[in-house]
Amino acid sequence: MSKAKTFNLADLFSVVVDAVPDREAIVCGKRRLTYRQLDERIGGLARWLRAQGIQAGDTVGIHAYNGNEFVEACFAAFKLKAIPVNVNYRYTSDELRYLYDNAELKALIYEAELETQNLGALSAAPGLRAIARLHGTGQPGIAGAMNYEDALTAASGSLDDIPLSDDDQMLLYTGGTTGMPKGVIWPHKALFYAGFGGGGGFSPSGPITKPEELVDRINEGMQIRLMPTAPLMHGAGLWATLIGLYGGNTVYLDPKPGFDAERALDTIAAEQINVMTIVGDAMGIPLVDTLKANPGRWDLSSLMAISSASALFSEHIQQALKELISPYIRLVNSMGSSETGQAGVSIEAPKEGLIQLTRGETIDVAVDEGGQWRFARPGETGILVRMGYLPVGYFKDPQKTAATFSSVEGKRCSVSGDSARLNEDGTITVFGRDSQCINTGGEKVFTEEVEQAIRSYPDVIDAVVVGIKDERWGQKVVGVVALREGSAQNGEAIRGHVRNHLAGYKVPKDIVFVDAVKRTPVGKADYVWAKARAEEQLSAAAR
Repeated sequence: MSKAKTFNLADLFSVVVDAVPDREAIVCGKRRLTYRQLDERIGGLARWLRAQGIQAGDTVGIHAYNGNEFVEACFAAFKLKAIPVNVNYRYTSDELRYLYDNAELKALIYEAELETQNLGALSAAPGLRAIARLHGTGQPGIAGAMNYEDALTAASGSLDDIPLSDDDQMLLYTGGTTGMPKGVIWPHKALFYAGFGGGGGFSPSGPITKPEELVDRINEGMQIRLMPTAPLMHGAGLWATLIGLYGGNTVYLDPKPGFDAERALDTIAAEQINVMTIVGDAMGIPLVDTLKANPGRWDLSSLMAISSASALFSEHIQQALKELISPYIRLVNSMGSSETGQAGVSIEAPKEGLIQLTRGETIDVAVDEGGQWRFARPGETGILVRMGYLPVGYFKDPQKTAATFSSVEGKRCSVSGDSARLNEDGTITVFGRDSQCINTGGEKVFTEEVEQAIRSYPDVIDAVVVGIKDERWGQKVVGVVALREGSAQNGEAIRGHVRNHLAGYKVPKDIVFVDAVKRTPVGKADYVWAKARAEEQLSAAAR
């Protein structure tokens, strides 16, 4: 008799494996793995890690591009009650050194291409007991590193004696837009419900109540071919992948780093992809541009939905995708974060703000009154909060944990930092990050709203909006803009375009042109960089 399943993420995956062992789970480049084959590789890696001394509570760094190996490493850690740690493959040695020290790494799985960066960082992880190298040829440059494929068959034994639980943990590092990355501690069950929809992501029946019910969710619906395009080292990519796997679907991953619209469209057509996930305009714009440049090249009739997570994609991009693919395609804006999980989704462009959500058991608006939080009354503007299943907090940062996870009328909430208004009809209008709000002449301007308006100008390929100190206005709105190749710099034309869409006080006082807007690997704008460039150019122009 098999032992009862828990909400440990490896336990939940085993339910899926038992239900559809011969169904394709992951397709990555030329490699195609069924659920049974993927599970066998996960078990092999877990046994090797255990043989190296990795145990409950130990952290396992994954410094890798998208691929089945990233997923295998996560689940192998879960089987051991160990904690997988996502590592940004664009980090320098200095950034890696900080992360390895902060996470107290005990194991590392890394891309051979990234060996140089790791050689300069491993001194910050003196407790490392297991190192595996991906996709390398010849001898590794890191002493003690083992070829990943060899590790899968290097150890034997059972893993059934490990007491998995709902409260086993995952550590998700989030970079945000400023500062060093922060680790968010998620219990498995909380992450499954808050981040993955509780097994109800593709099901009209909604979340499950016990692990075994995943079988019902798999059997009741069609098999979906899902293509996440965000890097797995970010929550948007990893969570989309796991949602797909827990639904018994087939997940298609691009093993090459970075988003390539042409390559993505080739895959959609060749593999008849049903659902594609992207990250806002950073991927939406090149997708639209590539489709416009290649009319009729791809058969996209299989594509039923495109979903954006981590960053919202603009209304004009959504409209262009409908015109270029199909008027019937479902376009979904999903709002959430590493600290909150999924906050909600929207399939319609809002009349006001960035997105409109529905107030419910897990989502509301809170108002800070003299240091005490209370829930908003209809018509009030405050901060979006999420309740229910939540992270434990930030790893080794009790001060930030206390600031982000607060009590609102006796309920523990994650305070998102997004300004939002509770409307009379129970809906919630989200305006944007409160930390990025610009106060100009006493009026509040949310950068995301202005950015969307600027990006809808035909010659603009990307834009970031910042607030710059100003003697008259306190702060002035400035657009940092990258143009399409061959386009003329015309700041007044862009400002006039924005004025046709937004109130006058939201129109940028200045437009600063750059060759390219600096973003993170997952599409988040680098506001520190943008502000510095704007100040530099405006100062030079004033001299």
